[in-house]
Amino acid sequence: MLINPKKLQPGDCVATVSPSWGGAGDPELRWRYEQGVKRLEEVFGLKVVPMPNSLKGGEYLYNNPQARAEDLMTAFSDERIKGIFANIGGEESIRLLPYIDFDVIRKNPKIFMGYSDVTISHLFCHKAGVSSFYGPAILTDFAENVEMDPYTIEMVKRTLFSTEAIGEIQPVKEWTSERLEWIEANKDKRRKMRPNTGYELLQGSGIAQGRLIGGCIEVLEFVKGTELWPEKKYWENSILFFETSEDKPDPTYIRYWLRNYAAQGILQKTKGIIFGKPQDEMYYEEYKHEILKVMKEYSLEDLPILYNLNFGHTEPKFILPYGAMAEIDCTKVTFSIRESGVE
Repeated sequence: MLINPKKLQPGDCVATVSPSWGGAGDPELRWRYEQGVKRLEEVFGLKVVPMPNSLKGGEYLYNNPQARAEDLMTAFSDERIKGIFANIGGEESIRLLPYIDFDVIRKNPKIFMGYSDVTISHLFCHKAGVSSFYGPAILTDFAENVEMDPYTIEMVKRTLFSTEAIGEIQPVKEWTSERLEWIEANKDKRRKMRPNTGYELLQGSGIAQGRLIGGCIEVLEFVKGTELWPEKKYWENSILFFETSEDKPDPTYIRYWLRNYAAQGILQKTKGIIFGKPQDEMYYEEYKHEILKVMKEYSLEDLPILYNLNFGHTEPKFILPYGAMAEIDCTKVTFSIRESGVE
């Protein structure tokens, strides 16, 4: 069992960090960061403290992974800070590993949230035995043009501000992954929304329950064979969650990666899998084909698999607390989180 952090309350101090790409501090993107911070303050009543190195810009932070790690350690060890929000993902936060003190995280459990390459930082928390939250980032969901999506707001409140069980997570009615350049001229331009088709049951029957573990499927490849790869016990009686990034990996990679999970015995240990909606719905059908192909190869056609869920690289999104008990109901084609992620 992972330690759950304490819930957030209006008035709490929260930190913003750049564990991956440092673009939040680049002059041309600073407005975007400030827009995200404004939402944390105005929508959720939080006080925002940027960590000392987090806004030093993309080039500095790329060249100084230890500075990014230092910010994480500072945020976890500072008693005033009740939550930590990642500014954005990236591609190489695996470079922070030598500079992480897992005892600092273990002794100071607190809310930590982000997605994509922030999967690595979630695995820092996981190794320390602390639950964290796969969900919105400052530069994307919080800084959404004009206003935050009401679905995102509801999910943040339900997951981070309440000790009630999170409950059933409804699919979004509309979604987007339209790319609008992050320039101030676009500040008042909304992205185009598209109707959502809801969750899809790929295979399985009955009800599956397990504890959440997963992340961005490409980023998880960076940690296989390292000390960050979760111990076998965490894959047992789990619900795996996987989503793909804006790189839109070729479907053959999904096949290769899933075969590796089968070769490790992970697919045989898990109770079910949920897959996030691919960005732009690129390879939507092809990914399904590859998933089902691997399940057939390993005689896992009964494993419950839900597809097209709203987490990851499309907006709006819900939040997945690592280690929380989740449920796939194959009959009703629903997904629920049966516990609260916070104390």
